Amino acid sequence: MAKPVHVQSATPQCTRVYQSWVIDSTRWNFVRFRPDDIIITTSAKAGTTWMQGIVANLIFGGEPPVPVGILSPFLEARGMPLEIVLTGLEGQSSRRFIKTHLPLDGFPFDPRLKFIYVGRDARDVFMSLWNHHKNYTDRTLALLAGIPGRVGDLPPQYGDIHDMWRDWMTKASFRWENDGYPYWSHLYHAQSYWDFRGLPNLLLVHFNDLLADLEPQMRRVAAFLGVKVEEATWPRLVRNCTFEEMKTKGANYAPSMGIPWKGGAQTFFNKGTNGRWREVLTAEELAQYESAASRALTPDCRKWLENGGPI
Repeated sequence: MAKPVHVQSATPQCTRVYQSWVIDSTRWNFVRFRPDDIIITTSAKAGTTWMQGIVANLIFGGEPPVPVGILSPFLEARGMPLEIVLTGLEGQSSRRFIKTHLPLDGFPFDPRLKFIYVGRDARDVFMSLWNHHKNYTDRTLALLAGIPGRVGDLPPQYGDIHDMWRDWMTKASFRWENDGYPYWSHLYHAQSYWDFRGLPNLLLVHFNDLLADLEPQMRRVAAFLGVKVEEATWPRLVRNCTFEEMKTKGANYAPSMGIPWKGGAQTFFNKGTNGRWREVLTAEELAQYESAASRALTPDCRKWLENGGPI
């Protein structure tokens, strides 16, 4: 079983290729970066869309003019032809913000870019991922099955949450990871960014802190990006970026406007809460988490990932 080694170089290095039924990291090799580009990164279901909404409101001074999923594509996702994604990005005249779920070792790091990483307890991530995975429409699954160049089979459509948890905690999609199947390892992803948390162009934000007190976190993001906001505008921007407000306008924020999921954007946004795993996971399953977290995370990274707070 792979053993992560946390040896940090001066700058992140792209040493891995991530290809599966849903992603292809080599698509990033064709992006022509601009010096003010923003990369929003999570392992999935940790607050990606929430941060996209925050950045969009900061850049545009309010609601974005078109759906965030169009402005901020999930670039390594196989579902949309790369030529269409790149053409859309090239045509943007406003500051660009692009979504990725890649660990830092799968990304062509550029020191000119601004990276915003969003962390969340893996157990909370799983509860959201379960809702995400079980609600794919038949049409979505058929489209995924027909993608040219797909690597590997489509994942199981689990009928039981405990079956998916077992696979997610004990199987891997990539040989250098130990967990995360049928997607990728949330834990490995987190450690890859934590190892470089001192970089001036990387900001770490935690889901718990967004929930607890949204405005200070939005101000952190604005300061990091160099976006100036008039004081009178802050109450409106913060209101726009609450989970409840974004869910009411779900099609403007959810990936592909929520179309891939049964129930659309309302299903995608789900609860926006933490701690639901306490009523679901068994003692044995929590022991599986303990083993996986101890193996993949350094103690300081684990403490922050589970709790949030200042770094």
